[in-house]
Amino acid sequence: MHHTVEDTGIAIGRAFHDALDGFKGIRRFGVAYIPMDETLTRCAVDLSNRPYLIWRVDFTRPKVGEMDTELFKEFHQAFAMNSGACVHIETLYGDNTHHIAESGFKALARALRTAVELDPKTGGAAPSTKGVL
Repeated sequence: MHHTVEDTGIAIGRAFHDALDGFKGIRRFGVAYIPMDETLTRCAVDLSNRPYLIWRVDFTRPKVGEMDTELFKEFHQAFAMNSGACVHIETLYGDNTHHIAESGFKALARALRTAVELDPKTGGAAPSTKGVL
C-alpha cells in the first residue's frame, strides 16, 4: 500500500505541474480552512516550483479502515515534491481519524483551487519578484 499511495501522489503531482505550464498567469498563493465536525484543518500553498511540505497532523489512531495513517503524509509529500508546491498542512484540532485525513485532502484541494485561479495582474507571466528588485 505504501508504494501505491506514494506513486499516486507522484503521478497526480506531475500531472498538476505539467497542466500549469510553468505556473504562468496564476495567483500562486492559496489558503483554506476546512471544518469537518469536530476537526479543523488549515492548508496554505505556494505554487513557486520550490517544493516543500510542512506536515503538522496528528492522528488519534494508527489506521483509517485498513490504511495506515502515516501514508497520508507520504501522499502529500510525493504530491508537493512532484507538483512544485510548497504545502503547509496543519490540523488545528480533531479527534476522528477519518475526519482528520479527509479535512487535510479537502484543505489542500481548496487552497490549490485558489492558487491556480488566473490573475490578470500577472500579465500571463509566472508570479514572481525574482529579478525585479
